[in-house]
Amino acid sequence: MQPTSSSAENSGTSTEQYNGFTADERAAMKEHAREQKKAAARRGSRAEKEAAAERDVLAKIAEMPEADRILAERIHAIVKTAAPDLTPKLWYGMPAYARDGKVLCHFQSAQKFKSRYATLGFSDQAALDDGAMWPTAYALKELTAADEQRISALVKKAAG
Repeated sequence: MQPTSSSAENSGTSTEQYNGFTADERAAMKEHAREQKKAAARRGSRAEKEAAAERDVLAKIAEMPEADRILAERIHAIVKTAAPDLTPKLWYGMPAYARDGKVLCHFQSAQKFKSRYATLGFSDQAALDDGAMWPTAYALKELTAADEQRISALVKKAAG
């Protein structure tokens, strides 16, 4: 059974049909559900939970292909230094950094959705507002010292 057509299709502005989420998107959502279940099952102090979450992030980084792993390790170190109060956690299978459980920024490996570059993204919780328009994601292929300084400043600003 085909999904019903959208109002855009009915109005004649589009000839494409919506076929749902891609296999990669469905896999990311399933991974997020597993992460939530795993986090809910943890017992213990806040410090123990945060340590377990950081181990999960580091394990996920270790699984990445070398190019993504190198970037993710650097991003992890930069975030931990620039905003030590942020808590590492997995978010849709990606390393992320949160305050009070709300993600401020995350690293998406190029391999995650078969992209040509990795991405450092910021959520609407990040205090990056700059007028009426500002970037919330950055493509990463490699990191120079200047890039690392810029990321550090962005993370500090995002964390407020």
